[in-house]
Amino acid sequence: MIVYDEQRIVRSRIGRPVMTPDDRYAGARYPRLPYQIAKRAFDIVVSLVAILLLSPVFIAIAIAIALSDGFPVLFKHKRVGLNGRLFDIYKFRTMVRNAEEVLKKDPELWKQFQENYKIERDPRIMKIGHFLRKSSLDELPQLFNVLKGDMSLVGPRPIVEPELEKYGEHQDIYLAMKPGCAGVWQASGRSDTTYAERVEFDRQYYMKAGLRYDVATLFKTTWSMLVGRGAR
Repeated sequence: MIVYDEQRIVRSRIGRPVMTPDDRYAGARYPRLPYQIAKRAFDIVVSLVAILLLSPVFIAIAIAIALSDGFPVLFKHKRVGLNGRLFDIYKFRTMVRNAEEVLKKDPELWKQFQENYKIERDPRIMKIGHFLRKSSLDELPQLFNVLKGDMSLVGPRPIVEPELEKYGEHQDIYLAMKPGCAGVWQASGRSDTTYAERVEFDRQYYMKAGLRYDVATLFKTTWSMLVGRGAR
């Protein structure tokens, strides 16, 4: 059973003991302290340098969104982070300002969203939004999430609260990691994969994680973004 509060997800299993990922996944590389220290140092340095180098791109995108559909140019939404802590994820806005109203007014759209948390040919997306999503440029502000420590450069895709149910017996794996800007799922086709495959990618990452593995995944994700693989 999962109980949601304003800041944290409290998890309990009635009738059986709560297990941690370490209990079931002995030998996993992700929890190792030396790796966690190196990973955080890597996150801070790379995200800070990337923000400075990409600042002209940030400004250009913000101006384009403002000219297309006004303000705000940024979008923030609650996501589930490490240990179930909720945080605000930052993105460039790609949808019309009344996107929630449009979604809830259309029963078919709402049903599709509830099933996959994705909508084919989403009518809420602006013209410039399609380009930003296809190129993944809408996700650049997540570098600030990395710098703050809410996210990592590499990790599982950040999810909304109801999606945690889709992880089934692997929920503990997701909750034991920081969500990432890049990851095995992002490098492996994104929307072209099933949710079950996505969960398996996260499990594999928990077992195999390492700084060299992170760098390789970061480059693979960047390549997938450049060619638009699996982006919708």
